[in-house]
Amino acid sequence: MALTAAFFALDTDLSAHSGLEARVAALIAPAVEDMGYEIVRVAVLGRERPTVQIMADRKDGSLINVEDCERISHAVGAVLDVEDPIPGAWTLEVSSAGIDRPLTRAKDWNRFAGHQAKAEVLLPVNGRRRFSGTVLGSDGTVARMRLDDGTEVALPLEELRRARLVLTDALIEASARMVQSAPGTDPAQKNDNDSSGPKVH
Repeated sequence: MALTAAFFALDTDLSAHSGLEARVAALIAPAVEDMGYEIVRVAVLGRERPTVQIMADRKDGSLINVEDCERISHAVGAVLDVEDPIPGAWTLEVSSAGIDRPLTRAKDWNRFAGHQAKAEVLLPVNGRRRFSGTVLGSDGTVARMRLDDGTEVALPLEELRRARLVLTDALIEASARMVQSAPGTDPAQKNDNDSSGPKVH
């Protein structure tokens, strides 16, 4: 198994975990949460040598740094080595949620209310699957958006295929405040492209 602690944008935005991803998320969540972090998303990609991608935040919503990624990598790697949910060789990648992060949970929709986002659903809502507009929040069942044309839409969370914040000046400023609030983080050294490099476990 190879471990990578990095800052990058993960490719697959699945709002609800299922199958193997749900099992991996359930196995690693206690260890991740005990360290003061929370899982934003788990994705298992590929077949012959699958890559397990873990996206995480601090529990207070602030972004994690490279050192945090390394801590999570070691803890998650140890759990998965013991539980062995994935046969054969596999790669583990841990990342920050980033600035233009995916919206995978109801709390994400509430935390980033007022910011711009794009979303895509599995089944059409009001005759369409793709939406762009302002995040209004979530009641735990649906995510609400005010679309660019001024209308509002409720998107069932369980039907979300992907949803992601749009990079704007307001979002950058809000994210900078999160970085400044993170313990032990120097905003001047924060870089979404920083990486500790691959590690073999």
